[in-house]
Amino acid sequence: MSEISAEQVAHLANLARIALTDEEIDHLTAELGQIMQAVEKVSEVATPDVPPTSHPIPLHPPLRVDEVGDVLTVDEALEGAPEHDGSRFVVSAILGEEQ
Repeated sequence: MSEISAEQVAHLANLARIALTDEEIDHLTAELGQIMQAVEKVSEVATPDVPPTSHPIPLHPPLRVDEVGDVLTVDEALEGAPEHDGSRFVVSAILGEEQ
């Protein structure tokens, strides 16, 4: 089992240009050690006959087939609009004059 030292954590923090206090280094040393132990456990059971996956159960998107159905005409869509120009909704500008 490989362990990580406080010196290694301080070195990594320095490479990442992160200023850490001694207390933060001690805390991160313990946390990173736990993470490395978890990765080692997974590595022990990961064998060539087990394909890597992101989920233990295959995911299939719950999509339905696209089917053309009854749709609104332009006039029907615009009939309840507070403002329209005959073919589009008219809304106030939100980004200013640069449009």
